[in-house]
Amino acid sequence: MAQRRLPVLAMWRSRLSLALVFVLCAPFARANIEIEVKGVDETLRANVLAYLSFDRYRKSETLSTDTLERLHNRVEREVAAALKPFGYYEPKTLSNLEDLGGGNWRVNVNIDPGQPVLLDRVDVHVNGAGSHDVLFTRLLDNLPLRPGNRLNHAAYDKVKGDLQRTASNYGYLDAKVTRNDLLVDPPNHTASVVLELETGDRYRFGTTHIEQDVIDDALVRRYMRYQQDEPFDMTEILRTQFALDDSQYFSNVEVLPGDPDRVEHLVPVNIRAEPNRRHRYSFGLGYGTDTDIRGTLQWEARRINQAGHRFNVVAQAASEQRKLESHYIIPIGDPALEKLDLETTYLKQQLADVDTEDTKFEPGITKVLGRWQRVYFVTFDRTRTQSPVVQQNATDFLIMPGVSLALVPQGYLGEALFTNAFFTQLRASHHTFGSDSDFLQLDTKAEHTFDFASRWHLYLRGEIGASLVAEFSKLPATVRFFAGGDRSVRGFGYNELSPIEVVTDVNGNTVLDDKGNPVTAKVGGKHLITGTVEIQRDLPRNFAVATFFDFGNAFDHFGDPLEYSVGVGFRFRLPAVTLGIDVAQPLSVRGAPPRLHINFTPKL
Repeated sequence: MAQRRLPVLAMWRSRLSLALVFVLCAPFARANIEIEVKGVDETLRANVLAYLSFDRYRKSETLSTDTLERLHNRVEREVAAALKPFGYYEPKTLSNLEDLGGGNWRVNVNIDPGQPVLLDRVDVHVNGAGSHDVLFTRLLDNLPLRPGNRLNHAAYDKVKGDLQRTASNYGYLDAKVTRNDLLVDPPNHTASVVLELETGDRYRFGTTHIEQDVIDDALVRRYMRYQQDEPFDMTEILRTQFALDDSQYFSNVEVLPGDPDRVEHLVPVNIRAEPNRRHRYSFGLGYGTDTDIRGTLQWEARRINQAGHRFNVVAQAASEQRKLESHYIIPIGDPALEKLDLETTYLKQQLADVDTEDTKFEPGITKVLGRWQRVYFVTFDRTRTQSPVVQQNATDFLIMPGVSLALVPQGYLGEALFTNAFFTQLRASHHTFGSDSDFLQLDTKAEHTFDFASRWHLYLRGEIGASLVAEFSKLPATVRFFAGGDRSVRGFGYNELSPIEVVTDVNGNTVLDDKGNPVTAKVGGKHLITGTVEIQRDLPRNFAVATFFDFGNAFDHFGDPLEYSVGVGFRFRLPAVTLGIDVAQPLSVRGAPPRLHINFTPKL
């Protein structure tokens, strides 16, 4: 670890010159120190800076000349200490302190890391009852330590820590590291690693003690992610904690393992919970170019009885939409994931050129199997449509049984999903059910973000909808497709993309404008295709920029033309939402101006 030395005379001359500079300067100088580290890659450079005492004094206002010299004398050993964890045991360092004037200094550190120490032997073994457990074999099959690799102390510590954490988290509570050898031979630039873990027997879940008087204990037990006598797993303890927290029944929940029974190899669990406020009121304001300013008022009754029934009412108002929605929720099966939801909705909205008013009742059962969430529902819908095509109101009654299927994240615990990794819904209506319209309709959505570089992301989104309709003219606008807007085809207005029909009067005659041309209206289509290809680039401080290509349309016949747009966007990622500002230029409409889109997207 010897430093590359100057000749003795030159060294003393350099020190005398440095001392003279210090004498001529004030005893204390305002120090602004620049540090230049050369000869090593960014990873090593970052660690060298972390070790250098100079780095901690870069902006010091009062730094004595003696302190500057002492800091300079530390450079050699601090560099050696910084490189040793990365397998460089014999670095050579040349440094100097350069006076830039005005109390400013530059420390130049040139490093030759030397020949690295390589691993020539790696023996990591797990013995005992857990030797064939996939939890450990997975670790052993993917070791970051391999013969021929450069020695890395952090990788060695990580392997040892992973073995110990795995044993502790997954019930091998008597596990011990019986060998823990890292032998380094710097002259020969070799090292060997020997690690052995003795797992002992795996513990199982014991009895669970519950302390709460909010809901039935039986319901609390249905939130548990584990069962008695199953192998102990700390991750399931945490998931139980999260599930009970998300239930909204409790203000504080503790799910803690008790003292293990070393004879029976059992771990009891204690659940303690305190009641949450029974009622919750909330109010929110938002803005989007699709809706303009919108407001939301919500009331929740978090628990109605000991069986955990809940009720909530949400009122929303925006420029083109008024909505009043209520849910009476009964937990069933696994209450974190499954429920009976009795939904009642009143919705008044404008869909392109059509005004609609809906009153519906929709009971639905939500079930989850693996990563697939299924919802079985029946919608009883009374819809009133005011369309300029016929210049009269139409009232329809629909009974629509249906099913939806959604892909949920790994470890999903019932939280709200604001993105559709995959979602598809099939619903139908027929006069034999008492409906005024006969149709079968499928709507499928998918979106995903691919990280193809450290700061670059590819976002893909698509939707396709199709309807099989006996008589399209009798299909209410509320079950037709529209496209365009912030979450559809940017560059076009909300629900602007739709087939066009000629407006007629009550007698069936075509309505003409002042120039004698037929008046047309956008009334929705039988089918839908939309898609987005977007490239995002992360910037510092939670900012990002994006460029995108959107396409799609609502239409009556597959093969009808699609609309296209391109644009650029700006993203600001806040803790709970992402602010998106996009400017999109339609390509398929000659002379169309660019359009601004502003929206807030909730995060999971």
